[in-house]
Amino acid sequence: MAHILRNSNVEIRIDFPQEIYKHARFDWTGMVSEVKYLNKPVSGFEKLDGRDDSLFGKGFYNEFGIVNPLGFEEAKIGDWFHKIGIGLLRKEESQYYFHKEHEIKPAQFSVIKETDKIIFKCKSPEYNDFSYLFEKEIILRESGFEVKYHLENTGQQKINTSEYNHNFLAIDKDLIGSDYILKFPFQLNPKLFGETVNPEQLIEIGKKEIRFLGNLNEEFFFSNLSGGSTVEAKWELENIRSKIGISETVNSPTNSINLWGRNHVISPELFIDIEVNPGSSKTWTRAYHLYELE
Repeated sequence: MAHILRNSNVEIRIDFPQEIYKHARFDWTGMVSEVKYLNKPVSGFEKLDGRDDSLFGKGFYNEFGIVNPLGFEEAKIGDWFHKIGIGLLRKEESQYYFHKEHEIKPAQFSVIKETDKIIFKCKSPEYNDFSYLFEKEIILRESGFEVKYHLENTGQQKINTSEYNHNFLAIDKDLIGSDYILKFPFQLNPKLFGETVNPEQLIEIGKKEIRFLGNLNEEFFFSNLSGGSTVEAKWELENIRSKIGISETVNSPTNSINLWGRNHVISPELFIDIEVNPGSSKTWTRAYHLYELE
């Protein structure tokens, strides 16, 4: 059964490791699958095409190592590598593809439940001199929630990877269109973006905000929104029709921000670089704030 954190403003549904999602991409610890604010949903689904949604992303699923999973380069074909928050994955090709399924040896998981928070712990096996202890704490706040991460390197090799939250957002189930405004605290310069996929030309890039000129049908994607500069790790998404906004702030700067979406969902993604020497640890926090528009 999922665990529910709830107060008068916010309700959060949290799935347990191996309960619903059992695949090789998203972190299994504390999978925030649904969030409501003032009894209105603010989270959505990766796909709405009738396929089993347990196969794909939803809510506030995060992922480690979308490009550089731990120990992948060191592993031989047929060998194993670490996917933090999941376990060991078997290496089947010389290049890692995040969307492909892999054979999995799950890590060890434990859960501590409290009144206004829940804590997930993940212990990896030691493999190819890599190992770690990972803890995720999800805390309910008056108008939002926080996700605290603590990663301890218990192996002999340096941990060098990344983490982000995919943030599958759909405020009050509204389709992506002119009711939405996505804001950033830094200057946007499309000339410095990486990949740009905007087939319908309905996405307008302003100085510090992105608007939508109509309802979208095609998938869209923009990478490197900060142009490679190190910036404040924050975004705000507002929906004019429902008069609800949501923001995410990470207590560490970022130099990598992507935006993905399709007609029913939008996903701003703040990436954090993770470098942890043996015997050391790293802690970071993602804070989500929900609010009403004036």
